[in-house]
Amino acid sequence: MHATICDIITDLVQNSIEAGATQIELEVATKPEEIEIRVNDNGKGMDAATLKKAIEPFYSEAGKHDHRRVGLGLPLLIQTAEAAGGKAEITSQPGHGTQIRFTMDARNWDTPPLGNVAHTVLGLMTFGNTYNLILTRKTTTDTYTISRADLADALGNLEEAGTLALAKEFLESQEEHLQHS
Repeated sequence: MHATICDIITDLVQNSIEAGATQIELEVATKPEEIEIRVNDNGKGMDAATLKKAIEPFYSEAGKHDHRRVGLGLPLLIQTAEAAGGKAEITSQPGHGTQIRFTMDARNWDTPPLGNVAHTVLGLMTFGNTYNLILTRKTTTDTYTISRADLADALGNLEEAGTLALAKEFLESQEEHLQHS
């Protein structure tokens, strides 16, 4: 099981990066009654047969992981969403990418805590591949959007400590603003 919803987000975005996506859109919407997450990418996608296998426990695409042959990310996502009074929807098409949407009842005892969105997204933006991660963060009263490309343009190399500290401070300020709006 995942400890937080941000752990699920990390797994999903890493899947997008590993699938060769150059554009990954992440939407994190929180309301008092519901949490909704969307991850859309333009990676290699999956045909219907592969998608069916991907949501079964212990399947992993051959060669995807050097040290393990099983994958539990999508099956655990589905199980967690359903246990938390929500659902998970996954669509994919070869050559066009994958779209994942899941919801959870924010009031349900089985809903994991959200986790630290700012730290999670910053970590996801530091992977070495060439991709743009766009975060849209929504609450019932406010929204902000930031992309990896925007942060790199404004701050410079996202692999340098000073730049990472500035990016962290910015993302934390955006999250804090959402909490007080």
